[in-house]
Amino acid sequence: MQVRKAWKQVDGVLLLDKPLGLTSNDALQKARHLFSAAKGGHTGTLDPLATGLLPLCFGEATKFSADLLDADKTYEAEVRLGVCTDTGDAEGKVTATAAVDVSEDDVFQVLPQFTGVIRQVPPMHSALKRNGRPLYELARQGIGVERESRTIIIHSIDCLSFGGDSVTLRVECSKGTYIRVLAADIGQALGCGAHLAGLRRTRVGDLDLDAAVTLPQLEALDEVGRAGCLRPVDALLRSLAVATLQGEAAERFRHGNPVDLPAGLSGKIRVYVDGTLIGVGESAADGRLWPKRLVHLTH
Repeated sequence: MQVRKAWKQVDGVLLLDKPLGLTSNDALQKARHLFSAAKGGHTGTLDPLATGLLPLCFGEATKFSADLLDADKTYEAEVRLGVCTDTGDAEGKVTATAAVDVSEDDVFQVLPQFTGVIRQVPPMHSALKRNGRPLYELARQGIGVERESRTIIIHSIDCLSFGGDSVTLRVECSKGTYIRVLAADIGQALGCGAHLAGLRRTRVGDLDLDAAVTLPQLEALDEVGRAGCLRPVDALLRSLAVATLQGEAAERFRHGNPVDLPAGLSGKIRVYVDGTLIGVGESAADGRLWPKRLVHLTH
Protein backbone atom coordinates (compact mmCIF):
# COMPACT_ATOMS: atom_id res chain seq x y z
CA MET A 1 0.00 0.00 0.00
CA GLN A 2 1.40 3.36 -1.02
CA VAL A 3 1.93 5.82 1.82
CA ARG A 4 0.78 9.34 1.03
CA LYS A 5 3.32 12.10 1.46
CA ALA A 6 2.86 14.09 4.67
CA TRP A 7 3.23 17.72 3.63
CA LYS A 8 3.85 20.40 6.26
CA GLN A 9 4.10 24.15 6.64
CA VAL A 10 7.63 25.23 5.76
CA ASP A 11 8.45 28.94 5.53
CA GLY A 12 11.70 30.25 4.08
CA VAL A 13 13.97 30.75 1.08
CA LEU A 14 16.36 28.16 -0.32
CA LEU A 15 19.27 29.21 -2.51
CA LEU A 16 19.62 26.24 -4.85
CA ASP A 17 22.48 25.58 -7.25
CA LYS A 18 20.39 24.14 -10.10
CA PRO A 19 22.05 21.34 -12.05
CA LEU A 20 22.31 21.05 -15.82
CA GLY A 21 19.35 19.45 -17.58
CA LEU A 22 16.63 20.11 -15.00
CA THR A 23 13.83 22.59 -15.58
CA SER A 24 13.28 25.13 -12.83
CA ASN A 25 10.00 23.43 -11.93
CA ASP A 26 11.62 19.99 -11.73
CA ALA A 27 14.29 21.42 -9.41
CA LEU A 28 11.59 23.08 -7.29
CA GLN A 29 9.58 19.87 -6.94
CA LYS A 30 12.65 17.84 -5.95
CA ALA A 31 13.60 20.39 -3.28
CA ARG A 32 10.00 20.75 -2.11
CA HIS A 33 9.78 16.97 -1.68
CA LEU A 34 12.98 16.91 0.40
CA PHE A 35 11.54 19.55 2.74
CA SER A 36 8.02 18.05 2.67
CA ALA A 37 6.91 21.63 2.02
CA ALA A 38 3.18 22.04 1.42
CA LYS A 39 3.69 25.12 -0.77
CA GLY A 40 6.58 26.21 -2.95
CA GLY A 41 7.52 28.42 -5.88
CA HIS A 42 10.53 29.83 -7.69
CA THR A 43 11.51 33.40 -8.50
CA GLY A 44 11.75 33.11 -12.27
CA THR A 45 12.85 30.29 -14.54
CA LEU A 46 16.34 29.18 -15.38
CA ASP A 47 16.60 27.20 -18.63
CA PRO A 48 17.48 23.48 -18.46
CA LEU A 49 20.73 24.33 -20.31
CA ALA A 50 21.68 26.75 -17.54
CA THR A 51 23.04 25.98 -14.09
CA GLY A 52 23.47 28.10 -11.00
CA LEU A 53 21.47 30.21 -8.60
CA LEU A 54 17.75 29.46 -8.42
CA PRO A 55 16.10 30.99 -5.32
CA LEU A 56 13.18 28.83 -4.17
CA CYS A 57 10.41 30.00 -1.87
CA PHE A 58 8.41 27.91 0.57
CA GLY A 59 5.25 28.77 2.50
CA GLU A 60 4.84 32.45 3.34
CA ALA A 61 7.95 33.34 1.33
CA THR A 62 6.04 32.55 -1.90
CA LYS A 63 4.13 35.81 -1.38
CA PHE A 64 7.33 37.66 -2.30
CA SER A 65 8.66 35.43 -5.10
CA ALA A 66 7.63 37.95 -7.77
CA ASP A 67 9.77 40.65 -6.14
CA LEU A 68 12.94 39.09 -7.60
CA LEU A 69 11.60 39.01 -11.17
CA ASP A 70 12.66 42.65 -11.57
CA ALA A 71 16.08 42.16 -9.95
CA ASP A 72 19.36 42.47 -11.85
CA LYS A 73 21.14 39.21 -12.54
CA THR A 74 24.72 38.10 -13.17
CA TYR A 75 25.76 35.24 -15.44
CA GLU A 76 28.91 33.50 -16.60
CA ALA A 77 28.40 32.65 -20.26
CA GLU A 78 30.48 30.40 -22.48
CA VAL A 79 30.24 31.67 -26.06
CA ARG A 80 31.28 29.36 -28.92
CA LEU A 81 32.52 31.36 -31.90
CA GLY A 82 32.14 30.31 -35.53
CA VAL A 83 28.94 28.28 -35.10
CA CYS A 84 25.38 29.63 -35.27
CA THR A 85 22.28 27.65 -34.23
CA ASP A 86 18.57 28.20 -34.79
CA THR A 87 17.94 28.58 -31.05
CA GLY A 88 21.04 30.63 -30.27
CA ASP A 89 22.26 27.97 -27.83
CA ALA A 90 23.81 24.51 -27.82
CA GLU A 91 20.45 22.73 -28.03
CA GLY A 92 19.65 24.10 -31.48
CA LYS A 93 20.45 22.92 -34.99
CA VAL A 94 23.55 24.36 -36.61
CA THR A 95 22.53 26.90 -39.24
CA ALA A 96 25.92 28.32 -40.24
CA THR A 97 29.62 27.89 -39.60
CA ALA A 98 32.55 30.19 -40.29
CA ALA A 99 36.28 30.32 -39.79
CA VAL A 100 37.26 32.11 -36.59
CA ASP A 101 39.94 34.72 -37.10
CA VAL A 102 39.39 36.63 -33.87
CA SER A 103 41.85 37.82 -31.26
CA GLU A 104 41.24 38.61 -27.63
CA ASP A 105 41.72 42.28 -28.49
CA ASP A 106 38.90 41.98 -31.04
CA VAL A 107 36.60 40.72 -28.30
CA PHE A 108 37.52 43.59 -25.98
CA GLN A 109 36.87 46.09 -28.79
CA VAL A 110 33.29 44.91 -29.52
CA LEU A 111 32.06 44.43 -25.95
CA PRO A 112 31.52 48.16 -25.22
CA GLN A 113 28.85 48.37 -27.92
CA PHE A 114 26.79 45.86 -25.94
CA THR A 115 26.96 47.65 -22.60
CA GLY A 116 24.58 50.26 -21.24
CA VAL A 117 21.01 50.72 -22.42
CA ILE A 118 20.57 48.70 -25.62
CA ARG A 119 17.79 47.18 -27.72
CA GLN A 120 17.42 43.43 -28.07
CA VAL A 121 15.06 41.35 -30.22
CA PRO A 122 13.65 38.39 -28.24
CA PRO A 123 14.32 34.98 -29.85
CA MET A 124 11.65 32.84 -31.50
CA HIS A 125 12.61 30.03 -29.14
CA SER A 126 11.25 31.78 -26.05
CA ALA A 127 8.20 31.60 -23.79
CA LEU A 128 6.89 34.99 -24.96
CA LYS A 129 3.39 34.63 -26.34
CA ARG A 130 1.74 35.68 -29.59
CA ASN A 131 -2.05 35.35 -29.66
CA GLY A 132 -1.89 33.16 -26.59
CA ARG A 133 0.71 30.75 -27.98
CA PRO A 134 4.34 30.59 -26.83
CA LEU A 135 6.77 31.61 -29.57
CA TYR A 136 8.72 28.37 -29.17
CA GLU A 137 5.64 26.41 -30.30
CA LEU A 138 5.51 28.45 -33.49
CA ALA A 139 9.26 28.07 -33.97
CA ARG A 140 8.98 24.27 -33.74
CA GLN A 141 6.45 24.41 -36.59
CA GLY A 142 8.84 26.47 -38.68
CA ILE A 143 6.74 29.60 -38.28
CA GLY A 144 8.56 32.88 -37.73
CA VAL A 145 6.83 36.05 -36.58
CA GLU A 146 7.99 39.63 -36.26
CA ARG A 147 9.19 40.54 -32.76
CA GLU A 148 9.64 44.05 -31.48
CA SER A 149 12.97 44.90 -29.94
CA ARG A 150 12.97 45.62 -26.22
CA THR A 151 15.06 47.91 -24.07
CA ILE A 152 17.41 46.13 -21.67
CA ILE A 153 20.40 47.25 -19.62
CA ILE A 154 23.76 45.51 -19.68
CA HIS A 155 25.51 46.95 -16.65
CA SER A 156 28.83 45.29 -17.45
CA ILE A 157 30.49 42.61 -19.57
CA ASP A 158 33.87 41.21 -18.56
CA CYS A 159 35.93 38.76 -20.59
CA LEU A 160 37.00 36.05 -18.13
CA SER A 161 38.85 33.85 -20.62
CA PHE A 162 39.60 33.55 -24.33
CA GLY A 163 40.48 30.32 -26.12
CA GLY A 164 40.46 31.01 -29.84
CA ASP A 165 36.97 29.76 -30.67
CA SER A 166 35.56 30.09 -27.15
CA VAL A 167 35.03 33.11 -24.92
CA THR A 168 33.80 33.14 -21.33
CA LEU A 169 32.01 36.32 -20.31
CA ARG A 170 30.61 37.64 -17.04
CA VAL A 171 27.43 39.60 -17.74
CA GLU A 172 25.54 41.74 -15.25
CA CYS A 173 22.19 42.70 -16.72
CA SER A 174 18.61 43.80 -16.17
CA LYS A 175 15.51 41.64 -16.29
CA GLY A 176 14.38 40.54 -19.73
CA THR A 177 17.90 40.01 -21.08
CA TYR A 178 18.41 36.96 -23.29
CA ILE A 179 22.04 35.90 -22.93
CA ARG A 180 21.84 33.64 -26.00
CA VAL A 181 20.74 36.61 -28.10
CA LEU A 182 23.62 38.60 -26.64
CA ALA A 183 26.03 35.78 -27.55
CA ALA A 184 24.71 35.63 -31.13
CA ASP A 185 24.89 39.41 -31.50
CA ILE A 186 28.48 39.48 -30.24
CA GLY A 187 29.36 36.74 -32.73
CA GLN A 188 27.81 38.77 -35.53
CA ALA A 189 29.80 41.85 -34.48
CA LEU A 190 32.98 39.75 -34.58
CA GLY A 191 32.12 38.60 -38.11
CA CYS A 192 32.14 34.87 -37.39
CA GLY A 193 28.82 34.18 -35.68
CA ALA A 194 28.39 32.47 -32.32
CA HIS A 195 26.05 30.65 -30.00
CA LEU A 196 25.70 30.20 -26.26
CA ALA A 197 27.46 26.96 -25.30
CA GLY A 198 26.94 27.16 -21.53
CA LEU A 199 25.40 29.43 -18.92
CA ARG A 200 25.72 29.72 -15.14
CA ARG A 201 23.79 32.24 -13.06
CA THR A 202 25.87 33.52 -10.16
CA ARG A 203 23.75 36.31 -8.70
CA VAL A 204 20.10 37.42 -8.42
CA GLY A 205 19.63 40.80 -6.79
CA ASP A 206 21.50 40.63 -3.48
CA LEU A 207 21.59 36.82 -3.46
CA ASP A 208 24.84 35.06 -4.38
CA LEU A 209 25.63 31.59 -5.70
CA ASP A 210 28.38 31.15 -3.08
CA ALA A 211 25.66 30.64 -0.46
CA ALA A 212 23.71 28.08 -2.52
CA VAL A 213 23.43 24.32 -1.97
CA THR A 214 23.03 21.48 -4.47
CA LEU A 215 20.33 18.81 -4.53
CA PRO A 216 22.84 16.04 -3.62
CA GLN A 217 23.98 18.12 -0.63
CA LEU A 218 20.37 18.46 0.53
CA GLU A 219 19.72 14.75 0.04
CA ALA A 220 22.70 13.93 2.27
CA LEU A 221 21.31 15.99 5.17
CA ASP A 222 18.73 15.03 7.77
CA GLU A 223 15.63 17.12 8.45
CA VAL A 224 17.41 19.41 10.92
CA GLY A 225 20.32 19.94 8.55
CA ARG A 226 18.01 20.86 5.67
CA ALA A 227 16.11 23.30 7.84
CA GLY A 228 19.44 24.98 8.56
CA CYS A 229 19.84 25.67 4.83
CA LEU A 230 16.70 27.81 4.74
CA ARG A 231 16.94 31.56 4.87
CA PRO A 232 14.19 33.60 6.53
CA VAL A 233 11.10 34.74 4.65
CA ASP A 234 12.47 38.28 4.32
CA ALA A 235 15.62 37.13 2.48
CA LEU A 236 14.04 38.36 -0.76
CA LEU A 237 13.27 41.80 0.67
CA ARG A 238 16.66 43.04 1.82
CA SER A 239 16.63 45.95 -0.64
CA LEU A 240 13.54 47.46 1.01
CA ALA A 241 13.52 49.99 3.84
CA VAL A 242 12.52 48.80 7.32
CA ALA A 243 9.74 50.02 9.60
CA THR A 244 9.04 48.72 13.10
CA LEU A 245 5.52 49.00 14.49
CA GLN A 246 4.21 48.54 18.02
CA GLY A 247 0.93 48.39 19.91
CA GLU A 248 -2.21 49.61 18.16
CA ALA A 249 -0.39 50.51 14.94
CA ALA A 250 0.96 46.97 14.66
CA GLU A 251 -2.51 45.48 15.17
CA ARG A 252 -4.04 47.82 12.58
CA PHE A 253 -1.40 46.85 10.02
CA ARG A 254 -1.78 43.11 10.79
CA HIS A 255 -5.50 43.42 9.99
CA GLY A 256 -4.92 45.15 6.67
CA ASN A 257 -5.47 48.74 7.74
CA PRO A 258 -3.19 51.73 6.96
CA VAL A 259 -1.02 53.33 9.63
CA ASP A 260 0.90 56.61 9.84
CA LEU A 261 3.98 56.49 7.63
CA PRO A 262 7.19 56.49 9.69
CA ALA A 263 9.26 59.62 9.12
CA GLY A 264 11.81 59.52 6.32
CA LEU A 265 10.40 56.43 4.58
CA SER A 266 8.75 56.05 1.19
CA GLY A 267 8.01 53.43 -1.44
CA LYS A 268 7.80 49.75 -0.54
CA ILE A 269 8.68 49.04 3.09
CA ARG A 270 9.11 45.79 5.04
CA VAL A 271 7.35 45.94 8.36
CA TYR A 272 8.36 44.20 11.60
CA VAL A 273 6.93 43.70 15.08
CA ASP A 274 9.42 42.64 17.77
CA GLY A 275 11.90 41.62 15.09
CA THR A 276 9.39 39.44 13.20
CA LEU A 277 8.29 40.28 9.66
CA ILE A 278 4.54 40.86 9.41
CA GLY A 279 4.37 42.10 5.84
CA VAL A 280 5.22 44.66 3.20
CA GLY A 281 3.55 48.04 2.94
CA GLU A 282 3.69 50.92 0.49
CA SER A 283 3.63 54.63 1.17
CA ALA A 284 0.78 56.70 -0.21
CA ALA A 285 0.22 60.39 -0.95
CA ASP A 286 -2.06 60.63 2.09
CA GLY A 287 0.98 60.15 4.36
CA ARG A 288 0.02 56.64 5.39
CA LEU A 289 1.57 53.21 5.03
CA TRP A 290 -0.82 50.78 3.36
CA PRO A 291 -0.41 46.98 3.74
CA LYS A 292 0.27 45.23 0.42
CA ARG A 293 1.24 41.72 1.52
CA LEU A 294 0.86 40.29 5.00
CA VAL A 295 2.58 37.19 6.37
CA HIS A 296 1.41 34.89 9.11
CA LEU A 297 4.33 33.06 10.66
CA THR A 298 3.40 30.52 13.34
CA HIS A 299 6.94 29.75 14.48
